[in-house]
Amino acid sequence: MAYPISLFVLLFIAHHSSVSSSSAPIFLPLTHSLSASRFNTTHHLLKSASARSAARFLHHRLGRHLSHGGRRQVSLPLSPGSDYTLSFTLNSHPPQSVSLFMDTGSDLVWFPCAPFDCILCEGKPNPNRRNPIVALNFSSTSAVSCKSAACAAAHSSPSSSDLCAAARCPLESIEISDCASFSCPPFYYAYGDGSFIATLYRHSVSMPTSPPALVLRNFTFGCAHSALGEPVGVAGFGRGSLSLPAQLARLSPQLGNRFSYCLVSHSFEPDRVRRPSPLILGRKEKVLSNEEAEFVYTEMLDNPKHPYFYCVGLEGISVGRKHIPAAENLRAVDRRGNGGMVVDSGTTFTMLPAGLYGSVVAEFERRLGQVHERATGIEDKTGLSPCYYLDNDTIASVPTVTLHFVGRGSSVVLPRRNYFYDFMDGGDGSGRRSRVGCLMLMNGGDEAESEGGPVATLGNYQQQGFEVVYDLEKRRVGFARRRCASLWDSLNQH
Repeated sequence: MAYPISLFVLLFIAHHSSVSSSSAPIFLPLTHSLSASRFNTTHHLLKSASARSAARFLHHRLGRHLSHGGRRQVSLPLSPGSDYTLSFTLNSHPPQSVSLFMDTGSDLVWFPCAPFDCILCEGKPNPNRRNPIVALNFSSTSAVSCKSAACAAAHSSPSSSDLCAAARCPLESIEISDCASFSCPPFYYAYGDGSFIATLYRHSVSMPTSPPALVLRNFTFGCAHSALGEPVGVAGFGRGSLSLPAQLARLSPQLGNRFSYCLVSHSFEPDRVRRPSPLILGRKEKVLSNEEAEFVYTEMLDNPKHPYFYCVGLEGISVGRKHIPAAENLRAVDRRGNGGMVVDSGTTFTMLPAGLYGSVVAEFERRLGQVHERATGIEDKTGLSPCYYLDNDTIASVPTVTLHFVGRGSSVVLPRRNYFYDFMDGGDGSGRRSRVGCLMLMNGGDEAESEGGPVATLGNYQQQGFEVVYDLEKRRVGFARRRCASLWDSLNQH
């Protein structure tokens, strides 16, 4: 959503410990801090969230390419901010802390580095107000070679010869593969509403969550000195080789190949998010107690056009007892990378293809629209639709919404607060306050008019109250209902 959520992870250098092949799960707190001061009204808040969701989804589909021959589009938390941030402390004298947006829709970790010039960044939220820029200590930081796989991944170029030529390695050295001492050249990386130029570096970091400290030696990240519209760095959790889970998996497969998060249900109310939402690295398959629900899994779909996305198939949606089947392109991804639904931590509201969205809205209209006045003025102010004026008996009549993912028994029943938001509105100037409810699913447009890519996104608002697990080893995404506010306490008792 448009409010920063801080995940405070202190990363200190520890030279005498290493990652163990039998590493236990690591539990990290996601702390949500709603910043209501940035929004004058609930309308403004919802409009900001819906506009940001639509913009991010549009760039999921259309893509913005990087300079090296058709680099894939990378999704980004868009203005006015993102939902989750991780706070890193890097080894320096003195140590430096910097917050990064956590994003399962991108595949690179990068920091803003001194000197840092950010164009068109005025007014954008920045959790790094006090210490926004990293000053690298180059005596303890290694540049990445132009011949490395990391350099090729950052540039999306299979040819190390091209990259080493750009790094000014002499021709005779290129011919005999003797360019290892030449640094990877700067690369351009584009997001939905911004971009940056960065250079790759390696450094050792550790997570002292419990003794012994978890050490990530030679951790690879981008160091950006210039950006357009991007004042804050990103910790990519996507499927690419430079993402944080991928790098962790190379050191400890148990930790990097299976991670989960459980987002506390907040409904934009600050008092509901005082307890942390856990992020779990190395999540075990077994449930923690007999009272916990089992995970419902659906297969990860490979996407050749967007290989870093966590794509899944959606067979349909039920509104009450009405089953609405999804089109074939929502159930699978074709050879060109078109189709499927992205499970995304950086998009707030779920985006559906126009046809499926229209059928869902029609059923809501049939169930609620015949007895409740449509709040069209609220729809214009919030960007959400349909909205209705409610009475005290309406909420009980709101139909249930169930997502049917591809796979046997892979259905997820959403809590009502995850898809229908009711609030008090006093925006007509008369002083009277009316109760209003809006559907929190959005129209992603006509997929036939797009340039390909995913046709739907599962937003983080609809993921609230679920533990969502990304099982990279078994290539599946799982969902289980949880009381996320108390899960943190349960995890720390085991």
